[in-house]
Amino acid sequence: MKLIITGGAGFIGSAVIRYLIKATQTTVLCLDKLTYAGNLDSLKPVSNNPRYHFAQVDICDGPALEQVVAEFRPDAIMHLAAESHVDRSIDGPAEFINTNIVGTYTLLETVRSYWQSLDSEQKTAFRFHHVSTDEVYGSLGKTGFFLESTPYQPNSPYSASKAASDHLVRAWHHTYKLPVVTTNCSNNYGPYQFPEKLIPLIILNALEGKPLPVYGQGENVRDWLYVDDHARALCLVLELGKLGETYNIGGHNEKTNLEVVQTLCSILDERLPTSKHKPHHQLISFVTDRPGHDLRYAIDASKIEKTLGWKPQETFETGLHKTVQWYLDNQNWWQRVRDGSYQGERLGLLCATRSVQNAIKRM
Repeated sequence: MKLIITGGAGFIGSAVIRYLIKATQTTVLCLDKLTYAGNLDSLKPVSNNPRYHFAQVDICDGPALEQVVAEFRPDAIMHLAAESHVDRSIDGPAEFINTNIVGTYTLLETVRSYWQSLDSEQKTAFRFHHVSTDEVYGSLGKTGFFLESTPYQPNSPYSASKAASDHLVRAWHHTYKLPVVTTNCSNNYGPYQFPEKLIPLIILNALEGKPLPVYGQGENVRDWLYVDDHARALCLVLELGKLGETYNIGGHNEKTNLEVVQTLCSILDERLPTSKHKPHHQLISFVTDRPGHDLRYAIDASKIEKTLGWKPQETFETGLHKTVQWYLDNQNWWQRVRDGSYQGERLGLLCATRSVQNAIKRM
C-alpha cells in the first residue's frame, strides 16, 4: 500500500510512520508544512528506509497538494495535519481556522478530484482517514463517557476548528461518496511529544528545576492514551474501518492533571535519586486556570474494541515510565526544540490579558 500521512512530522503522525515502516510493508509519504511542532528529527529512525518519503507542503496550498498526490498516487490518505494546542488557539485562533478548516477543505477537494480519476478497482479500495479529537464533544461532568453518537459541543477555538473539519469530512462522504473513516482520540502522550504539552513540559521543567505549572487546582480530568497504542489503532481503522463510520480511541486512563504531575514527580524521584531538585513535587506551582477550561474528557472505546479487536497495550503507569525514560535518554532531541521556537513559556494568556486591558480602558 502507498499511503500519504499529512502532518507526518508531528507527534502522532511520526509515531504512525515509525510503526508502519517498522511493522508493515507500507510505502509512506510524510507530508508536512514543518511548523514549530513539525520535527523531522522524530523520523530519523526510519529516514533512510527506501519506503519512507517526505514532501514539505502546506495543506492550504491546493496546487502543491495536487502535484504531490498526482505524482505519488496513494492508495489511502491519513489526515493528521492540524494546529493542535488549546492555549495557542486562545492566543491566535486565525491559524486554527486556516489550517484545520480551510486546509481540510482544500485537502478534501484535492483528494476528491484524484479519487474520481481512479479506475473502478482503485476507487473501491481507496480510503481517506480523518484523525480528530475528543475535544469536539465538549466537557463531561463527573460521570459518563463520550460515545461516537455524543453531540458536538466544542468550547475552544481549537476544538471548534476540529469539529468543523469533522463535519466537512462527513459532508464530503455523504454528498460526494468519498470513502472516509474518522477517529476521535483522547489525550496522547509518549516519546517525541512537543514540550508545550503537559507531560513533556513537566518532565523537562523538573529536570531543570523550574516550576511545574498546574492549572487551577489540577482537578481537570483527561483520559490518557500512549501514542504507540494510538498509532496501532489508526492503522487498524484505516485498514478495516467501515466507511462513513467514526471510531473513538481512548486509553481507559482517567487522571486529574494533578495526579499526572504528582506521578511524574514520583517517577523522577526514583529515576534521579541524586537530583538536587528532589523531591520534585516541591516544584509544583498552581497557576491561573485556562479560559473556558473543560472539566473532564473520557472516551468509551468499546466500539473499536468490539468491532476491530483493538485494545491499548500500555497502562498509564507503564506508558508513563517509558515516556520519562525516553526524555531522560534523548536530551539531544528535546534540547534542539528548547533552543529553538519554544522555551516552555505559558501560552493561552493573551485572551485574559486583553480582557483586563479592555476593562481598564473602560474605567
